[in-house]
Amino acid sequence: MNKVILVGNLTRDPELSETPSGVAVCRFAIAVSRDYANAEGERETDFFNITVWRGRAENCGKYLKKGNKVAIVGSLQTRSYEDKDGIKRNVIDVVASEVEFLTPKNASGDGDAPVVTARRERPQLEAIDDNQLPF
Repeated sequence: MNKVILVGNLTRDPELSETPSGVAVCRFAIAVSRDYANAEGERETDFFNITVWRGRAENCGKYLKKGNKVAIVGSLQTRSYEDKDGIKRNVIDVVASEVEFLTPKNASGDGDAPVVTARRERPQLEAIDDNQLPF
């Protein structure tokens, strides 16, 4: 199983773009504070690169900005590349399947940015009368 849940703040404004075939993709990074303090009594921070696709990407690009708090549910994905000096680098990205916008609507001073949940569409459940249950 490959699943990660993170809550943190955007370290930069999201970058919304499209693939050559027209699929929306949004990239941003979040800072997540650790639950414990180091030897000096300070809480350290980890930084994660986030990638969001399609409609969720469009919502993130439209409503998120640096400093906003988000909850991310997704999976880890590794990739490698050679840098300009020919050194092989490995990178771990979080591919988000759900993004919950946690910053309140008016907290950023941007009155038109709603609190939005961008998540996978789930099938609607049909109401069942208790008398129809077989037990």
